[in-house]
Amino acid sequence: MHSNDLPSAHGLYDPRFEHDACGVSFVADIQGRASHDIVARGLGALCNMEHRGATGAEADTGDGAGVLIQIPDRFLRAVVEFELPARGAYAVGMAFLPSDDVDAEKAQASIESIVADEGLAVLGWRSVPVDPTTLGQGARAVMPSFRQVFIVDPRGATGIDLDRLVFVARKRIEHELPSEQRTYFPSLSCRTLIYKGM
Repeated sequence: MHSNDLPSAHGLYDPRFEHDACGVSFVADIQGRASHDIVARGLGALCNMEHRGATGAEADTGDGAGVLIQIPDRFLRAVVEFELPARGAYAVGMAFLPSDDVDAEKAQASIESIVADEGLAVLGWRSVPVDPTTLGQGARAVMPSFRQVFIVDPRGATGIDLDRLVFVARKRIEHELPSEQRTYFPSLSCRTLIYKGM
């Protein structure tokens, strides 16, 4: 659609704000019930949005896509090697750490130090299984190390109160780590988790 084809400005509408954007799909249970079916439908919707995986010179290297889900508490309890407190009493962060193992270990130590400095505690880390076989050379060359960090507040904060505390820690981590330890968190929360690939 060309700007000439748009309606003129009226009320809260202004054609200056019309532009293309990446696709977004929402799949939810109106009753608030969590299920694997909702995740499967969300992934199906994601796969049907080719634009969201926009490509450049390499057809198998895109600009990234992801899925936001509720914390899969039962699943996480089954895959971590440490005890988790009650749902809502721990935060899980999806961390994009440096691809170099030594730098990733240093980044983890720095993260744990900042978390402790904020009065929080790291329960443990989980390496996230990945399958890079379908990635293009460009994507594989810059692929980070994917790990999840689990954080609690020893004072007992839960829910939104815990999310506020880990938000401060997250921002410090993203701004204070040296460049060779640079870490990005698509999510760090006790309520939601983002699986995202670039």
